[in-house]
Amino acid sequence: MDLRTYLRVLRKRWRIVVATVVVMVALASAYTLASTKTYQSTAQFFVSTSDSSDSAQLAQGSTFSQARVTSYTQLVTAPVVLQPVIDELKLPMTAAELGTQVSATVPPNTVLINVAVTDKSAYQAQRIAAALAQQFPKTVEGIERVSVTSQSPVKVTTTKTPIVNSGPVSPRPVRNVLLGLVLGLLLGIGLAVLRSLLDNRVRTKEDVEELSDNLTVIGTIPFDTDAAKHPLLLASDTHSTRSESFRSLRTNLRFVDAAHHNRIIVMTSALAGEGKTTTTANLALTLAENGVSVCLIEGDLRRPRLLDYLGLEGAVGLTDVLIERATLADVLQPYGKHRLSVLGAGQLPPNPSELLGSPAMSETLRRLSEQYDYVLIDAPPLLPVTDAAVLSTLATGAVVVVGSGLVSRDQLSTALESLRAVNGTVLGVALNRVPRANRVAGYYDYYSYRPNPADDGTRAASRAKSDHASSRK
Repeated sequence: MDLRTYLRVLRKRWRIVVATVVVMVALASAYTLASTKTYQSTAQFFVSTSDSSDSAQLAQGSTFSQARVTSYTQLVTAPVVLQPVIDELKLPMTAAELGTQVSATVPPNTVLINVAVTDKSAYQAQRIAAALAQQFPKTVEGIERVSVTSQSPVKVTTTKTPIVNSGPVSPRPVRNVLLGLVLGLLLGIGLAVLRSLLDNRVRTKEDVEELSDNLTVIGTIPFDTDAAKHPLLLASDTHSTRSESFRSLRTNLRFVDAAHHNRIIVMTSALAGEGKTTTTANLALTLAENGVSVCLIEGDLRRPRLLDYLGLEGAVGLTDVLIERATLADVLQPYGKHRLSVLGAGQLPPNPSELLGSPAMSETLRRLSEQYDYVLIDAPPLLPVTDAAVLSTLATGAVVVVGSGLVSRDQLSTALESLRAVNGTVLGVALNRVPRANRVAGYYDYYSYRPNPADDGTRAASRAKSDHASSRK
């Protein structure tokens, strides 16, 4: 994965990152509030040798002191030092328990020892540190003395007297929140990348284009919760976002492979439920709205639903034409006020694939292509049956409708491969049910504009003039 891929993943999965950051910051804040405040008091000791009459002895003493201070840091937390402190202050704890509250460090290349004492009480921490500052030099002097009459070669001097610090050293709210923020960002980015790697669903235009360099998304149709009740949005609201997305699909379709004049187009999908039939119907309406003649064929001879959406009669149709029981003039039904005709499926046959791939079907499509500018075939899904692949051999191209989040990359790749296996031409992909991101919604805000009623007469006259000129051509 390159930087561009990571940025695309973060742009698509930013909600995961934000949610993770919020959770981690909340946990860090809760931990800070729940933690008991602890206070610290410090003391500092300077270790030196008692005999430093000349420079040579002074250098040897400095080396000796530096070698000793490392051992003294362990001695600070030893019972030989802490038990007298406990006895003096009458502390209700053992030397081992007090040792967990005491720490000692040595700055590099020095003979200094920094001792820190922590406690729930700032005053108690200072008392323990003060007692330790008095006891530690005595203990070192006693240990380093060779005999009762001799003097200790090491001298420990207290250079910093413990004081009461009113500010707690733990917890640290700012540090904890910043740490939670950093951890949240790292964890959120990791989860976003992991989710992207594990998520095999096709959701965006980039997901489709990653499958093949030659695959083009010719239309992006936003998700609409009202689509189930009003599948033909062009009839219910001609200025909606979804209506404009179908017009964009119409425009792109007319320019795809324009040199070959794609007149017969198979509309299919990988699986059922991706919105293939509603997309086909609305695309046919937009084409007819633009002044061209369109024939819409219900080519799904297994589970036809197109006529149900259009509210047309389906007693006779395509199957009756293919078995020569009826003519095209008998079964074609006009729809709407534009040049749109609909050919229903008719009675469902026992052999749909054979019937759709027959010479009679090829001849029917040829005759329709001579009568209409566009012939759209609502074909079955590619993966369950082979009907759409068979029809693609008779058509000039196929458009694959992909439901965002409904089909996996492997399923879409398999569906596209089934078309290429029969030398079918894939004109492009129509990405359906795309979530309405803020960017997309903002882009279509312009198209949500409603014309001024005072302009209706002018606009109607302009459209009538344009339609008249188009019909003369």
